[in-house]
Amino acid sequence: MDERHHESLVKGIAKEQNELLEKSEQGIFIYLDDTHKVCNEKFAAMLGYSSAKEWAETDAPLADVVEEDQDALVAAYENTMAKLVASSLAVSVRNVKTKRRIKMQLVLVPIAYAGHLFAIEFFNKV
Repeated sequence: MDERHHESLVKGIAKEQNELLEKSEQGIFIYLDDTHKVCNEKFAAMLGYSSAKEWAETDAPLADVVEEDQDALVAAYENTMAKLVASSLAVSVRNVKTKRRIKMQLVLVPIAYAGHLFAIEFFNKV
């Protein structure tokens, strides 16, 4: 697929889900692939990023903050996208600035937009 097409898709879904991203009390990100993703400011702040834009520019959206739970997270994502079912799991993340560990509950849900499947992920501190 064309890089510009994926960028357009992410901008479109972010615009469509703007109210959710801005007003939710949860940290949220919407994921097409490692390059094409968007999060809300709450999610970026939870992980120690200065902005949602800074987080979106990372190469691997959770690889830098999820360590021991990486395999479980990948399995949950693959299950969610293959079966189009929601998944929930506990993960431990590391704040990129303070290096402090944070326990979170993650809910992963498939969502369709413009003929493409995205994953939308909701994070709550436990």
